[in-house]
Amino acid sequence: MAIQRMDHVGIVVDDLAAATAFFVELGLTVQSEWSAEGELVDRVLGLEGVRADNAMMATPDGHVRLELSKFHAPPGPGRDRRAPANTPGIRHLTFAVDDLDDVLARLQAHGAELVGEVQRYENSYRLCFIRGPEGIIVELAQATG
Repeated sequence: MAIQRMDHVGIVVDDLAAATAFFVELGLTVQSEWSAEGELVDRVLGLEGVRADNAMMATPDGHVRLELSKFHAPPGPGRDRRAPANTPGIRHLTFAVDDLDDVLARLQAHGAELVGEVQRYENSYRLCFIRGPEGIIVELAQATG
Protein backbone atom coordinates (compact mmCIF):
# COMPACT_ATOMS: atom_id res chain seq x y z
CA MET A 1 0.00 0.00 0.00
CA ALA A 2 1.33 3.45 -0.92
CA ILE A 3 -0.19 5.52 1.91
CA GLN A 4 -2.00 4.91 5.18
CA ARG A 5 -4.12 8.08 5.27
CA MET A 6 -3.97 11.82 4.74
CA ASP A 7 -2.62 13.13 8.05
CA HIS A 8 -3.24 16.89 7.90
CA VAL A 9 -3.28 20.06 5.81
CA GLY A 10 -0.86 22.86 6.69
CA ILE A 11 -1.67 26.55 6.27
CA VAL A 12 0.77 29.40 6.86
CA VAL A 13 -0.82 32.44 8.51
CA ASP A 14 0.34 35.85 9.71
CA ASP A 15 -1.95 35.99 12.76
CA LEU A 16 -1.95 32.58 14.45
CA ALA A 17 -4.27 33.65 17.28
CA ALA A 18 -6.95 35.01 14.92
CA ALA A 19 -6.77 31.98 12.62
CA THR A 20 -6.97 29.60 15.59
CA ALA A 21 -9.98 31.48 17.01
CA PHE A 22 -11.73 31.32 13.61
CA PHE A 23 -11.34 27.55 13.32
CA VAL A 24 -12.32 27.03 16.98
CA GLU A 25 -15.52 28.98 16.24
CA LEU A 26 -16.09 26.68 13.27
CA GLY A 27 -15.91 23.72 15.64
CA LEU A 28 -12.32 22.46 15.47
CA THR A 29 -10.39 21.85 18.68
CA VAL A 30 -6.76 22.65 19.37
CA GLN A 31 -4.87 19.38 19.83
CA SER A 32 -1.43 20.88 20.42
CA GLU A 33 0.64 24.04 20.11
CA TRP A 34 4.42 24.23 19.71
CA SER A 35 7.35 26.26 18.44
CA ALA A 36 9.72 24.95 15.80
CA GLU A 37 13.29 26.00 15.06
CA GLY A 38 16.75 24.58 14.65
CA GLU A 39 18.84 22.70 12.13
CA LEU A 40 16.42 19.77 11.73
CA VAL A 41 13.51 22.10 10.94
CA ASP A 42 15.67 24.12 8.52
CA ARG A 43 16.71 20.93 6.71
CA VAL A 44 13.18 19.53 6.46
CA LEU A 45 11.76 22.81 5.14
CA GLY A 46 14.74 23.73 2.96
CA LEU A 47 15.00 27.13 4.64
CA GLU A 48 17.56 28.78 6.93
CA GLY A 49 16.88 30.28 10.33
CA VAL A 50 13.32 28.99 10.73
CA ARG A 51 11.40 30.18 13.78
CA ALA A 52 7.71 29.29 13.76
CA ASP A 53 4.76 28.84 16.10
CA ASN A 54 2.20 26.18 15.25
CA ALA A 55 -1.22 24.88 16.27
CA MET A 56 -2.63 21.49 15.31
CA MET A 57 -6.41 21.44 15.17
CA ALA A 58 -8.91 18.63 14.59
CA THR A 59 -12.51 18.23 13.52
CA PRO A 60 -14.93 16.86 16.14
CA ASP A 61 -14.72 13.35 14.67
CA GLY A 62 -10.90 13.49 14.75
CA HIS A 63 -10.58 12.39 11.12
CA VAL A 64 -9.32 15.70 9.70
CA ARG A 65 -6.49 17.78 11.14
CA LEU A 66 -5.36 21.27 10.23
CA GLU A 67 -1.92 22.65 11.08
CA LEU A 68 -1.66 26.43 11.31
CA SER A 69 1.87 27.88 11.21
CA LYS A 70 3.12 31.40 11.85
CA PHE A 71 6.67 31.92 10.57
CA HIS A 72 8.63 34.60 12.42
CA ALA A 73 11.72 33.88 10.28
CA PRO A 74 12.76 33.76 7.55
CA PRO A 75 10.43 36.22 5.84
CA GLY A 76 8.24 34.67 3.16
CA PRO A 77 7.16 36.06 -0.19
CA GLY A 78 4.04 38.20 -0.35
CA ARG A 79 0.77 36.82 -1.64
CA ASP A 80 -2.65 37.89 -2.83
CA ARG A 81 -5.10 37.41 0.03
CA ARG A 82 -7.99 38.15 -2.33
CA ALA A 83 -7.01 35.51 -4.92
CA PRO A 84 -10.13 34.10 -6.60
CA ALA A 85 -11.31 30.52 -6.22
CA ASN A 86 -9.85 29.53 -9.62
CA THR A 87 -6.23 30.46 -8.76
CA PRO A 88 -3.89 27.45 -9.04
CA GLY A 89 -2.97 25.77 -5.78
CA ILE A 90 -4.99 24.64 -2.79
CA ARG A 91 -7.91 27.02 -2.93
CA HIS A 92 -10.38 25.96 -0.26
CA LEU A 93 -11.20 23.69 2.64
CA THR A 94 -14.70 22.22 2.90
CA PHE A 95 -16.49 21.48 6.15
CA ALA A 96 -19.83 19.71 6.52
CA VAL A 97 -22.04 21.65 8.95
CA ASP A 98 -25.47 20.95 10.39
CA ASP A 99 -26.73 24.57 10.35
CA LEU A 100 -25.12 26.67 7.63
CA ASP A 101 -26.88 29.90 8.62
CA ASP A 102 -25.75 29.65 12.25
CA VAL A 103 -22.15 28.77 11.35
CA LEU A 104 -22.02 31.55 8.75
CA ALA A 105 -23.29 34.15 11.24
CA ARG A 106 -20.77 33.05 13.91
CA LEU A 107 -17.86 33.13 11.44
CA GLN A 108 -18.90 36.52 10.07
CA ALA A 109 -18.52 37.81 13.63
CA HIS A 110 -14.86 36.70 13.25
CA GLY A 111 -14.46 38.68 10.03
CA ALA A 112 -15.49 36.04 7.46
CA GLU A 113 -17.01 37.39 4.24
CA LEU A 114 -19.16 35.59 1.71
CA VAL A 115 -17.24 35.05 -1.54
CA GLY A 116 -20.45 34.62 -3.56
CA GLU A 117 -23.89 33.61 -2.31
CA VAL A 118 -25.46 30.81 -0.32
CA GLN A 119 -26.91 28.43 -2.90
CA ARG A 120 -28.79 25.16 -3.00
CA TYR A 121 -27.06 22.40 -5.00
CA GLU A 122 -29.78 20.19 -6.46
CA ASN A 123 -31.69 18.63 -3.55
CA SER A 124 -28.50 17.62 -1.74
CA TYR A 125 -26.74 20.60 -0.14
CA ARG A 126 -26.82 24.25 0.76
CA LEU A 127 -23.35 25.61 -0.03
CA CYS A 128 -21.34 28.77 0.25
CA PHE A 129 -17.74 29.93 0.06
CA ILE A 130 -16.47 32.34 2.70
CA ARG A 131 -13.14 34.08 2.96
CA GLY A 132 -11.75 33.71 6.46
CA PRO A 133 -8.55 34.88 8.12
CA GLU A 134 -5.51 35.31 5.89
CA GLY A 135 -7.79 35.05 2.84
CA ILE A 136 -8.39 31.33 3.40
CA ILE A 137 -11.45 30.20 1.45
CA VAL A 138 -13.71 27.86 3.41
CA GLU A 139 -16.68 26.08 1.86
CA LEU A 140 -19.58 25.32 4.18
CA ALA A 141 -21.85 22.45 3.12
CA GLN A 142 -25.14 21.57 4.82
CA ALA A 143 -26.84 18.36 3.69
CA THR A 144 -30.50 18.95 2.86
CA GLY A 145 -31.67 15.58 1.54
